[in-house]
Amino acid sequence: VQLQASGGGLVQAGDSLILSCVASGSFFSTYRMGWFRRTPGEEREFLAAIGWSGKTHYSDFVRGRFTVSRDNAKNTIYLKIDTLEPDDTAKYYCARVHSTEYWPPIREGAYDSWGQGTLVTVSS
Repeated sequence: VQLQASGGGLVQAGDSLILSCVASGSFFSTYRMGWFRRTPGEEREFLAAIGWSGKTHYSDFVRGRFTVSRDNAKNTIYLKIDTLEPDDTAKYYCARVHSTEYWPPIREGAYDSWGQGTLVTVSS
């Protein structure tokens, strides 16, 4: 599967932003998907995941500010980030969960396909 993330850019602290990730293929509704981010020099960190039924799981540090959702008719998942902070500056990646992984898929190794990422820069 090919994944294309978009929606990043330069935003002000306090703003909200919606990132999108479009997947290729005909079986998107069966995919479990996730969002990660990486800042320079750091490992990718898990943010949120969404199951094929819409069940969600969030990393503790993003709970309340980040919302993951999906639209199966558009082969798309979304990540809404509210009250952006300068520390949210990172490249954001979407990925597909490997079919045999348990829930919640918080490990980077639980994912088998990655998008190219979209850069979010938050100015103070």
